[in-house]
Amino acid sequence: MVSSLAFYLTRRVINAVITIILLLALIFGLIHSILRNPIQLARIYLASPHATNAQLQAAVNQYGLALPIPVQFWNYIVGVFHGNLGYDPTYHVPEAVELHQYLPVTLELVIIANIVAVLIGIYTGAIAAANRNKTADYGIKAVYLVTWSTPVFLVGFIGLLIFAYWLGLLPASGVYNPFLTAPPSVTGVPLIDALIAGDWTFFYSVLQHLVLPVLSIAIASFGLITRITRASMIDALDRDYVKLAYMKGLSKGKVVWGTAFRNAIIPIITLVALVFAFSAGGAVVIEDVFNYHGMGWFSVNAIFNFDFIAIYAFTIIIGISVVLANLVADVLYAFADPRVRLT
Repeated sequence: MVSSLAFYLTRRVINAVITIILLLALIFGLIHSILRNPIQLARIYLASPHATNAQLQAAVNQYGLALPIPVQFWNYIVGVFHGNLGYDPTYHVPEAVELHQYLPVTLELVIIANIVAVLIGIYTGAIAAANRNKTADYGIKAVYLVTWSTPVFLVGFIGLLIFAYWLGLLPASGVYNPFLTAPPSVTGVPLIDALIAGDWTFFYSVLQHLVLPVLSIAIASFGLITRITRASMIDALDRDYVKLAYMKGLSKGKVVWGTAFRNAIIPIITLVALVFAFSAGGAVVIEDVFNYHGMGWFSVNAIFNFDFIAIYAFTIIIGISVVLANLVADVLYAFADPRVRLT
């Protein structure tokens, strides 16, 4: 079992590395198809529209912008695997510094949004399956079809309009109240740093600012989990072992959650990775809507500034995150279902 798992993980890691390299090649090719002139690239590196010809030529020589595209891409890939993500020409700091500042904020948002989406999706899916072809089933189906087909930015704007502007219950933008002093950064995750410092005022402020972005992403993404959970639960509820559980006199709740759900959860595990990818993509838009300074907000600004070094770094992080989420889902699926063989 151990050797099979090791072989499986090794194969998946190799596939993940190849996937990320192909993703970077695609982004690299698209950017260089837009900015074909090395002088244009040099202007972006210098972040100065008034740079002299001598300065531009010096930047071309320094960063190897006149080298053939395959050579430039190879040099960049080698740098990435050595931990060098490049130097940000806009903020004049290494990209690793930018990632350390913005990535934990986005991970906090996306992970919490995924947990909320999974909990809502599983609960509503199970309720719909237990009451199929009844009012509860039709009502849940109507709600998730509407939310699933609604763009995530529209969900965010509606929440912003109702809860921030009309009712005034929640803050409209930011990660925390700007009048508060942030605790020392230990992990980079605002909630955890507040807990470590025991700063409950800051902790409560971060929670308040998380509510609307988290709910926007969760509401837009829970429908897929609801639909798959409902279908999987209906299949499980029609099995003979469920009928036997009813014959034993077990309550409906115990049969639905204790018997049917345990066998229906296996397909849902692999679905969580897809929801994570959707949430990561939705965070790009939601962070811009709520002025939530994470990787999504950072990447939008990088695109507007043609900061392709930052775009590369963002692509790497999102690619690695999605690949790791799929890897975790595959491993959990293999452990959850004994019939799956890792080989």
